[in-house]
Amino acid sequence: MDEPTRPIDLRSDTVTQPGDAMRRAMAAAEVGDDVLGHDPTVRKLEETIADLLGKEAALFVPSGTMANQISVRAHARPGSEIVLEQSSHVLLYEAGAASALSGVSFFPIPGVRGTFEPEQVEVAIRPPVAHCPQTALVWAENTHNSAGGSIWPRVQLERVAAVAKSRGLPFHLDGARIWNASVATGEPPAAIAACADTISVCMSKGLGAPVGSLVVGGRAFIDGCWVIRKQFGGGMRQSGILAAAALYGLEHHLDRLAEDHTNARRLAERLAAVSGVAVDLDATQTNIVVFDVAETGLDPIALAKLAEARGVLVVPFGATRLRAVTHLDVSANDVDRAGDVLAEIAGRAPARGAASASR
Repeated sequence: MDEPTRPIDLRSDTVTQPGDAMRRAMAAAEVGDDVLGHDPTVRKLEETIADLLGKEAALFVPSGTMANQISVRAHARPGSEIVLEQSSHVLLYEAGAASALSGVSFFPIPGVRGTFEPEQVEVAIRPPVAHCPQTALVWAENTHNSAGGSIWPRVQLERVAAVAKSRGLPFHLDGARIWNASVATGEPPAAIAACADTISVCMSKGLGAPVGSLVVGGRAFIDGCWVIRKQFGGGMRQSGILAAAALYGLEHHLDRLAEDHTNARRLAERLAAVSGVAVDLDATQTNIVVFDVAETGLDPIALAKLAEARGVLVVPFGATRLRAVTHLDVSANDVDRAGDVLAEIAGRAPARGAASASR
């Protein structure tokens, strides 16, 4: 059977292409010099996001990594430590930026689907002695990338935040995909973010904008982040063109995230039915599918290359796992086709131990 000429790109929800209507909104954007604070479309985006999350102010930055790293620098001094779950994006996938840029280290704690308990935070907070790095911040990620797009139960998030507050520590929420959490739970973004002192959110993932994230929090905090953005080289000039795309995505692509969640579940169930492929269906709560191929004997890199040759793009996601992410440029038919290709490749592989078992 012939494979489609257009690749089905499931590597990330960042691969989306701006459609004609979004491009028109970008072309029509009123702009100024945002480094001087004079871009009206950027200001509109920042005010809109701050209101949506129930905070005083927001700051538009080029990327999610920069949003996270600005937050690290604003909260923590060199030599201090951040308590977080051990597979958090800021720890694993930001090129060691916290230590390289801000001299900050991490206290990683084991989690369940990316979440952890308030009692674990209590234990992880360092005592006030000169021999230990001092805890500066408690950090959570919602939805959680490495855990397969899983969502923090809001009550649990609030309990963790309460522990941080009781110990005089700020609580930051990496909400790069908070929009997915909101749509999946039916809870407004402000309700999810209410317990956090500060939040980072992304516009170029599920909402389909080509560029941009925001740091969100109190006015004084964001004023300090403005200076750090300048230090990190993140100031942009006529960035209203990009902010217009983010505003368009917020208006037109938020509710449709439910389609991505349905498609991800469809793919996860297809893969879970393949012998030797393991999928945590309980963790597949939004638009990310993480599947483990250890029992097939296939190397994730090899499997990804075989899939790419047949027009399906996924990413190796560890020693035995791969990740697929659904988004607005992937249809239900695309997902079915991708599932068939991945299932066929994995299903052809001899299960680990099968040869010896048959002797």
